[in-house]
Amino acid sequence: MASLSNEDLLALSQMLDTKLRPLEDRTKSIELLLENDVLPRLQNIEACYTSTYRRYAGSAVQAEATQEDVDILKKVVSEHSRKLQTLA
Repeated sequence: MASLSNEDLLALSQMLDTKLRPLEDRTKSIELLLENDVLPRLQNIEACYTSTYRRYAGSAVQAEATQEDVDILKKVVSEHSRKLQTLA
């Protein structure tokens, strides 16, 4: 098996650098896009979502309590209507 000379290794290294440069440039471009565009947008979406969640989380409990009150009122009104019918 022939060993490579220093000149051969240097030539291979330079060839790899030349071939990999476009890949490194694209990777850097993608990193910048993620950092400067995508990440801030995701953070904004997250902030909007969490603030909306906090605003409506209490409302869900209140809506359930209101529904329970309405159900009770329906029963009471039905019972009173039935009693009034028997008196009439």
